[in-house]
Amino acid sequence: MLLETVLLFLGDLGGGELLVIFTAVLLLFGADKIPGIARSFGRGIREFKDATNEIKSEIERSIEDGNKPK
Repeated sequence: MLLETVLLFLGDLGGGELLVIFTAVLLLFGADKIPGIARSFGRGIREFKDATNEIKSEIERSIEDGNKPK
């Protein structure tokens, strides 16, 4: 179910289509480069998440500062 939600923009992907995609990625990049690519992708997602959390906390802080009586 989670995989369907993540890949919702691709429509109805079955096991055969996923196997073809993974095989193509394996052939294009090779088995030794795939972990590095996944690691880089994970770092990018983490940096994006950290940045959004930082922005969210700054907005919450500014709202709290605005609500304090002077």
